[in-house]
Amino acid sequence: MFTGIVEELGTVEAVEHGADSAVLRIRGPLVVSDAVHGASIAVNGVCLTVTEHDSEQFAVDVMAETLSRSALGALRPGDRVNLERAMPADGRFGGHVVQGHVDGTATITRRTPGDRWETVDLTLPPGLAAYVVEKGSITVDGVSLTVASISDDGFSVSLIPTTLALTTLGHKGVGDVVNLEVDVIAKYVERLLGSRAGAGR
Repeated sequence: MFTGIVEELGTVEAVEHGADSAVLRIRGPLVVSDAVHGASIAVNGVCLTVTEHDSEQFAVDVMAETLSRSALGALRPGDRVNLERAMPADGRFGGHVVQGHVDGTATITRRTPGDRWETVDLTLPPGLAAYVVEKGSITVDGVSLTVASISDDGFSVSLIPTTLALTTLGHKGVGDVVNLEVDVIAKYVERLLGSRAGAGR
């Protein structure tokens, strides 16, 4: 489990493509400082398993399901990525409950600069719209954010200076694709209510 508080901006060092999978090699000295084989690290919001590492880099396997659901398949050597280690049992919840299980992708449609902040507008896949509410939580490329507003086909978030400086969201442009994870609590509530409705028939 993660919290959506990015710990480090990593760099993709190599991408090895298979028929329907990939191996990513990522430089992230901070997140590998206590890494072990099998550790979980979120890469742009996707929970991945460390298969090998040294003091500077780590490698992860990316399967077909992850490639189809996320934007990881578009990564190239030199790209920056948001990195977060799994939260320890005694850690603080700085963001919100993040599983690292990406629900889909969105495209940035507009960036509007403010005084020291910026509003970013993104598309919202129809299948995820029911789980996104104004002032609710959403994870964008692994970053825990608050939904500022919702429109018929999208939503907006406001990025503070820290987010702009310390995550990839400060460098993404219009047309870039990002990973989305909606609030897992909303999905469980829907499932439970659906089960009760079905039982009452």
